[in-house]
Amino acid sequence: MTEPKQYTDLSIMPEGAKRAAMYSMPVTPATPMEMLSRAMMSGAAPETLEKLLALQERWEHNQASKAFDEAIAAARAEIPPIKKNKTVSYGAGKAAYNHEDLAEIERTILPILSKHGISYRFRTTVADKQIIVTCILSKGGYREENSLPGPADTSGSKNPIQQIGSTVTYLERYALKAALGLSATDDDDGISATQDKLTDDQVIELTQAIITSGRTVEWFCNFAAKIPAIAELAPERYAAALAHVKNLPMVDNAAG
Repeated sequence: MTEPKQYTDLSIMPEGAKRAAMYSMPVTPATPMEMLSRAMMSGAAPETLEKLLALQERWEHNQASKAFDEAIAAARAEIPPIKKNKTVSYGAGKAAYNHEDLAEIERTILPILSKHGISYRFRTTVADKQIIVTCILSKGGYREENSLPGPADTSGSKNPIQQIGSTVTYLERYALKAALGLSATDDDDGISATQDKLTDDQVIELTQAIITSGRTVEWFCNFAAKIPAIAELAPERYAAALAHVKNLPMVDNAAG
């Protein structure tokens, strides 16, 4: 049996072939692409074709967005709470807290994200002396971004490059968790925690409020709260501290 001839240029397609192709289409177009194909075969004006092409692009974008949302929801339903595998201590007799490093986060989520066709990467920029890390989630050509800003980490005896690296690593962890809506849990080997502390979300919210006010985390810790780090703020002081920072007038530097 002879295969029907394929035409890539509709202008040279015989009228009989055009009519046969149109009759083979559904009575009601199911997608904008079917509408576009029908319009091209009927010799529609370029302006009409342009509008239909724009409609097809919007339709494809919406379909990709729906597929992305469904994949994220399915992945989140399978991702378990992430264990906090690292401990930060300020010395003997001083406060300490646990957190999960990026390797632990990736070990937990990568197999599940890959299963649902989701990938991610980071983009790092600097603006107004703030390091900005953006987590970009992608699936099937559709992507969403989540950005977090922060100052260079000047704690300890880090050199300038180490200060930047510390902040980038910190922001990558939190930007990825925020993009996926993830939580973490302490891995205490069955021993219940005895020290109350802020949640990761509270630390992020207070940090962003401080930066939005034009001030630095160092200013808040050293002058406003008298604590070594935001994570060491007593939970009962959190609501008042957040309200105080949000009510502060904007400033252009860290002088406060």
